[in-house]
Amino acid sequence: MTEHSVPPGGANQLRKNSLGVGAVTFLVVSAAAPLTAVAGGVPLSMMLGNGPGIPLTFAFVTTVLLLFAIGYVAMARHISNAGAFYAYTAQGLGGLAGGAAALVAILAYNAMQIGVFGLFGAATAGFLAGYGLDLPWWVWTYIGIALVAVFGYRRVDFSARVLAVLVVLEYLVVLVIDAAILVKGGDSGLSAAPFTPSAFFSGTPAIGILFCFAAFIGFEATTIYSEEAREPEKTVPRATYISVLIIGLFYMLTSWLMVNGAGVDKLVPEIQGLADPTTFLFGLADRYVGGGITTIMSILFITSLFAGVVAFHNGVARYLYVAGREGLLPRALGVTHPVFQSPHAGSVVQTVIAVAVVALFAFTGQDPVLALFSWLTNVGTLAIILLMALTAFSIVAFFGRNPGLEGNRVVTTVLPVLTGLILLALVFYIATNFGALAGAEGALAVFLPGLVLIAAIIGLLCALRLKAGDAGAFARLGVRREV
Repeated sequence: MTEHSVPPGGANQLRKNSLGVGAVTFLVVSAAAPLTAVAGGVPLSMMLGNGPGIPLTFAFVTTVLLLFAIGYVAMARHISNAGAFYAYTAQGLGGLAGGAAALVAILAYNAMQIGVFGLFGAATAGFLAGYGLDLPWWVWTYIGIALVAVFGYRRVDFSARVLAVLVVLEYLVVLVIDAAILVKGGDSGLSAAPFTPSAFFSGTPAIGILFCFAAFIGFEATTIYSEEAREPEKTVPRATYISVLIIGLFYMLTSWLMVNGAGVDKLVPEIQGLADPTTFLFGLADRYVGGGITTIMSILFITSLFAGVVAFHNGVARYLYVAGREGLLPRALGVTHPVFQSPHAGSVVQTVIAVAVVALFAFTGQDPVLALFSWLTNVGTLAIILLMALTAFSIVAFFGRNPGLEGNRVVTTVLPVLTGLILLALVFYIATNFGALAGAEGALAVFLPGLVLIAAIIGLLCALRLKAGDAGAFARLGVRREV
């Protein structure tokens, strides 16, 4: 297969040249929800994983993702398609694999967005109940869904501007806490012990690695915006590297200072002694900063979740749009708004799905955090890491057929194979330990990760149907879109 391209689709196309490096970076960093990760994910990774070794674990994961990004952005220079993982898989491993990847991606980002909505509703309800406004979690979740629907329907640069403000505020409040711990020297002086091999291999490193990978979910979405970016062959690679470095360095620094804030030897017992481990960072903020900063953090924690669901919604809408445009799903999904040039049909479908799933969990009395958030975000994490693994091997296959496009075999073969194997090992670990990781029991521990396989089979069948009905369209799956 050689590199192909298709011309722009006239009026029915995403808004061209609307996003620069900064805008794309903010869109994907907001999906990683940095405040949510350090307040919620990091304490849990320390308690269940390798404790004070989490800073070095973040360094390891950052390195792996940077190595993955080298081949990823090399492929991005030759394929500008909002289908991202789907497009790369189709062009690397073929249309049938691409069809499977498309439906897995749609499942992944739906699961991430709807799962985070559960935590958003619970956090908002808990915060406002303290001020006398006591409403069920699902009321706030539905308000959030309505707001996100407006963002998804409008121009993407509108979302980017709002998310930029929210993300900057998230980083600032955490950096204030970081600076306070740094200046005051932590619990008993600043220690480099968290960056030693003994700390890394303490506890259960596999769980620590998994949590750290999950904290980066969203960075890979830079390529989703390739059709809307200015000079995508430059913007997407730059935004990808910047996103990984910003997220990785921020997590490394903050987790190191969190360890020192509690004390290396006191860290795990302190977190284990909390009724809710996610209050650990708030406790450090009170201890080292004070002055009502925890109230500000509570508000920004909610806006962090909101920024995340907006970013995931944008991702789902674009995958649905591309799948409709290229014939895998009904063509009605593959249209853009005549004014906003947004994938409005995909946005509406995603909103309907979110409304239905939240209704199911609310009606059956499921916990918005322990069930809706935990179950679905773990399904999404499993699916996204699988997509990354498929993409890594797609890079090898694509450049193997097109050796003239990139001459460096380390970039096109060695690094993709290495990172692909690491990612496959993570997929296996999550799938075989899903019940323990997600808090799902019995049949649910099999059914929930099985959703990924079901989505892949549906995608494969959709691709087979397209191949039988329109061989030309099947051959064009995932091709470069002229921008």
